[in-house]
Amino acid sequence: MNRIVCKFGGSSLADAAQFRKVRAIVEADARRRIIVPSAPGKRNAGDTKITDLLYLCQHGASVRTDLSGPFGQIVERFVEIEKSLGLKPSIAEQLEALHAELARGVTPDYAASRGEHFCARLLAQYLDAEFVEPADCIVIGANGIVDPRSYRLLGERLADSRRRYVVPGFYGRDGEGQLRTFSRGGSDVSGAIAARAAGAELYENWTDVSGLLMADPRIVEHPRPMAEVTYAEIRELSYMGASVLHDEAMAPVREAGIPVCIRNTNEPDHPGTRIVAKLSPEVEKATQIAGIAGKTNFSMITIEKNLMNREIGFVFRLLGVLEHHGISFEHCPSSIDTVSVVMEAEELESKSELVIEEIRRTLEPDDIDFVPRIALIAIVGEGMAHTVGIAAKVFSALAAASVNVRLINQGSSELNIIVGVAPEDYPTAVRALYKAFVE
Repeated sequence: MNRIVCKFGGSSLADAAQFRKVRAIVEADARRRIIVPSAPGKRNAGDTKITDLLYLCQHGASVRTDLSGPFGQIVERFVEIEKSLGLKPSIAEQLEALHAELARGVTPDYAASRGEHFCARLLAQYLDAEFVEPADCIVIGANGIVDPRSYRLLGERLADSRRRYVVPGFYGRDGEGQLRTFSRGGSDVSGAIAARAAGAELYENWTDVSGLLMADPRIVEHPRPMAEVTYAEIRELSYMGASVLHDEAMAPVREAGIPVCIRNTNEPDHPGTRIVAKLSPEVEKATQIAGIAGKTNFSMITIEKNLMNREIGFVFRLLGVLEHHGISFEHCPSSIDTVSVVMEAEELESKSELVIEEIRRTLEPDDIDFVPRIALIAIVGEGMAHTVGIAAKVFSALAAASVNVRLINQGSSELNIIVGVAPEDYPTAVRALYKAFVE
């Protein structure tokens, strides 16, 4: 049987009612055999995620404070789910053992992983499925990326296509056998690893939105949903702020050519958004771009020097200054006598004067311009490279909206055009670009 891997986010498992929705979704398609849950998320705006409570408990134990408040909330949440679903009582005893472990001292990774672990235990019991321990078969390298051995190890564990499995998201083990988590949102990565390991035909990522939108709904009113988007497009959009899917979750499924579908647990009949290697002809014709995304938290340093292009190693020395201060750069647009470096503002905040002074000393520029805050907007679409007039449309829309462009950058793949604007112009610019390309 061809199988589907289903990852369910924290909002999809926040309480017993959401667990029931998950079971209905899983049982609606016999191919949904591998389930990857997150830890229970917020039930309402004033609630706290289980993972945040676990981090709080671990920190409290490390400074010898009373854990009864946050840990009591964890116990209450899990026991309520177990009782409401009519499951065999066992979670309280398991949580009591966790409380003892926390009191003795555990790593932050171990503490945080227990949200997914216990959620998966309950879900496996509720679905009459087999629980799979990720620490036995998912290896996380020193760089935080999945070790390729994991695909074989987990694949062997999920070999029986007739069975249903529940694999907790977010964690595995390192090369020394110690439990380790991915970065926050890492259950998306776990789902992708499971899909590749099992040779799944589809990876369904169930969340609380009906697919991906072409722009931020907090800025653009009722933005159009995407029917399809490519792996490369969603990587760019996710990196630039579109926050539905963990950006590192693309790699395992992209390499294996497994499509992803973003769907809504609360609207299971909605088709959602498919993430594919190549767009269907119908979707490709429907719009010139995939979407618009951006962030407002960048800084920019621009260096001007006459005959800069004649100085061998000029940019090398510039980037060496950033390396010396432990700063990574995001973009580096240049002209014959100027070069700019853009980095996340928080990386530069306390070091700006030192960095600029070292640049003056090392490169002896004619002028340096420092912009402490600049917003970057990415207009993303694989079809842009073959479409005449895209750049003209971008800058005409911004000019008509009276938005001044401080930076222009386009990658060699021509997958996106990035413009930099003042943070106060960011919402106006996004709305203007959306109107020009979509409405």
